[in-house]
Amino acid sequence: MTCPSCREPAKFQGYRAKSLLSLLGEVSAPRAYYYCPRCHAGHCPWDRTLGLSARALTPAAAEVTGLAGTLTGFEDARDALAKLSGLRLAESTVRRTTEAAGRRLGEALERGETFGPAKDWAWHRDATGATCAYVSLDATGVPQQGPEGAKAPGRMAYVAALYNPTPEGPPGAPTGPSAGRTTRYLAGLSDLDAVGARLRRQAAQVGMDRAERWIALSDGGSGLERFFAVQFPRAECIIDFWHVAGYLAALGAALHPEDEAGARSWTEAICHRLKHEGGAAVLSELEGLGLQRRRGTVRAEAERVLTYFRNQVHRMDYPRYRAQGWQIGSGPVESACKAVVGMRLKGAGMRWGEAGTDAVCHLRALWCSGDGQWDAFWKAHPN
Repeated sequence: MTCPSCREPAKFQGYRAKSLLSLLGEVSAPRAYYYCPRCHAGHCPWDRTLGLSARALTPAAAEVTGLAGTLTGFEDARDALAKLSGLRLAESTVRRTTEAAGRRLGEALERGETFGPAKDWAWHRDATGATCAYVSLDATGVPQQGPEGAKAPGRMAYVAALYNPTPEGPPGAPTGPSAGRTTRYLAGLSDLDAVGARLRRQAAQVGMDRAERWIALSDGGSGLERFFAVQFPRAECIIDFWHVAGYLAALGAALHPEDEAGARSWTEAICHRLKHEGGAAVLSELEGLGLQRRRGTVRAEAERVLTYFRNQVHRMDYPRYRAQGWQIGSGPVESACKAVVGMRLKGAGMRWGEAGTDAVCHLRALWCSGDGQWDAFWKAHPN
């Protein structure tokens, strides 16, 4: 037997028993033990083969513990495990097991691994008959905890989505990425370059290269347009319609400070024009109003909105996007920020360390993804 530390021959020393906690209760397993006289390291190859954790949980027990800690708070997860599976663990064990699984997942993603077999999605077609793949990215804040329980500045976790939305059908028909579960998510504290590399590997695994059109949706956050240009250069970049509408609503409120109905009427009219005539027409209208000659709040808001439109108008050709049958809202990734990160990491009173944030974000994204990603990751070892 070769020593895994120094690659020199290791000598068999006998069998050593290990007590394991399984879903069926505690079991004792004898394993062959080897000792290396060169580096003085001992090891049991069977432990690596079965993926046994240092905390003496079988892979199946570790998976359900990690799943419980992924879905809900560690204290609630501890209580649920006792009721649902008979596993009686300390809250700290649930936390350590969950975060260890998340770190293992993050390390696998960093090494460039994907999970499960490569299989092209059945990409839906737009109004011209071309197959379309969608990609989106957003960020959401996670509250942090400093040393000795002190409050620390929050961290922004990126949430990326690769999806194949069902085209709009008759009333009541399923729409969006949830239909068919053809969605992949990534989440964590990695920088944009790392997110891009991981997302491209996910895209390759589901055959995004074979989709005839790529569509990238975002809210126009700093650096996101460049991200898509670098990582997905074929993509048509669209800025979320509702995010743009929010800028117009703020301007409408400034123009009609004492008239809620008037502000709403102005906003609805100009948003209708935005959707049916595009950003260039709205920018021309706003510039023609001479709002920058006004004083106070109106001038400040007008300058903010005009600057925004001038910087982003090339991504606001909504009439063309709609004629092609493309989505114009980044709702899927904004919902993912809540479902993937917010529902688990932003509960009342929650504060996290950076390592725990990153680990649980990875697990949440894996669980929320479709086409068997969770099972493909956990089935690396026999249960």
